[in-house]
Amino acid sequence: MHNTIYMQRCLELAQNGQRAAMPNPSVGAVLVYNDRIIGEGHTSAFGGPHGEVNCINSVKPEDRHLITDATLYVSLEPCSHYGKTPPCCDLIIEHQIKNLVVGTTDPHEKVAGNGIKKLREAGKNVTVGMLEAKCRESNKRFFTFHEKKRPYIILKWAESADGYLSPEKGVRIFDDLVIREQDGVEAQGDSVADKKPVWITNQYSRQLVHKWRSEEAAILVGTQTVLDDNPQLDVRSWTGPNPVRIVLDRTGKITNDYYVKNLKIKTIVLTEQRDLPNLDNLLYETVTFNEALPHTIANVLYKHNLLSLIIEGGRQTLQTFIDAGLWDEARVFKGPAVFGNGTKAPRFSAPLLKKQAIQDNELLIFGNYD
Repeated sequence: MHNTIYMQRCLELAQNGQRAAMPNPSVGAVLVYNDRIIGEGHTSAFGGPHGEVNCINSVKPEDRHLITDATLYVSLEPCSHYGKTPPCCDLIIEHQIKNLVVGTTDPHEKVAGNGIKKLREAGKNVTVGMLEAKCRESNKRFFTFHEKKRPYIILKWAESADGYLSPEKGVRIFDDLVIREQDGVEAQGDSVADKKPVWITNQYSRQLVHKWRSEEAAILVGTQTVLDDNPQLDVRSWTGPNPVRIVLDRTGKITNDYYVKNLKIKTIVLTEQRDLPNLDNLLYETVTFNEALPHTIANVLYKHNLLSLIIEGGRQTLQTFIDAGLWDEARVFKGPAVFGNGTKAPRFSAPLLKKQAIQDNELLIFGNYD
């Protein structure tokens, strides 16, 4: 009888390759012989070997004669087509592995059950659906991208204890979005100089946000956020890849001296302006800014093969996606500060999935799963 422990191990392995594998899914694979793991692996960085290949290649020379009679556990259906690498199904057939346990089918139109069909036609015993919900969750970005034809969308903001994104004008607020000392932007103006900076989130929460950025394909902010905060939108407080910056700039208010146009990180600017010249790391997409804008943005990211998006824009940008019902997770920090008035946090209704204390901050994660 097949053991869920080994599929759980596949999921653990898959987590190690999540970001690097994009836009591919990260797949974990485990070879088991007589309740002993003889090989395991996960998907390499995009363009490299898949999990099944790394798993089979990891088997020690003294155990390779056991491969044929071992059971291969894999969190996602093995591919059956040529892409950056040969089909994993062919490798499994070549090694004459008789038994396979697959977590879930692959939603990609080039796979979509064809891998399982090919293996069964080759005489393999294939069991499908072990820990299926967890396997889908493991690659939720990939599944959303291929099933809904859009990126997996995460909303993120920080609000005060009484529900404000920022206090009334004249009080300086430093959100987790921007650390001005690190950004090299100094507060200016009399109304600012005589105020002590107020932080909604603590340093641990701010570092967590940078970790999140490293896990997603893209990050989005609106025009006003760039003009007010001049954010870098990078992962300087964490180790990992920077997300592609997505910037809304309807009429071209953002000039080249803002960080988002420094050409250090790939940036896509959505604008109503036409015929703007593209550079290697700065691309322009002409779109219409109307009620369909959230869906337009999702379509642009889908075209650019970006599997996930974290939105750190201001209230208007966040609320627009909420009103369109176009989001999957909301990650909300609540800090101890009380502002009394100011810019209200976005309004929405969704089930609470998780609550976590981060010193004096509270992190609430909501889901918009159908």
